[in-house]
Amino acid sequence: MVDNKSGSAKGAADIAGMSFEEALAELQDLVKRLERGDNKLDEAINAYERGALLKQHCETKLKEAQLKVEKIVLGADGKPQAVAANIE
Repeated sequence: MVDNKSGSAKGAADIAGMSFEEALAELQDLVKRLERGDNKLDEAINAYERGALLKQHCETKLKEAQLKVEKIVLGADGKPQAVAANIE
């Protein structure tokens, strides 16, 4: 969100502590507000900058999740084994 008192976007520090869902929800809210076009120019710029940080955070969280996901397959011996999923 935009800090109207200072006119600047919140820093990346608070974003770093957000879950994927929290960051995505805020990003969606920012996009809606920007699409309405009822912001002052400085507010719109700050919202855009924060949105870029939120997008980057969401992409990082998705990559982290991708690395954790494993696919269960049957090996040559018929036993199940876990292999890294190729999600792209």
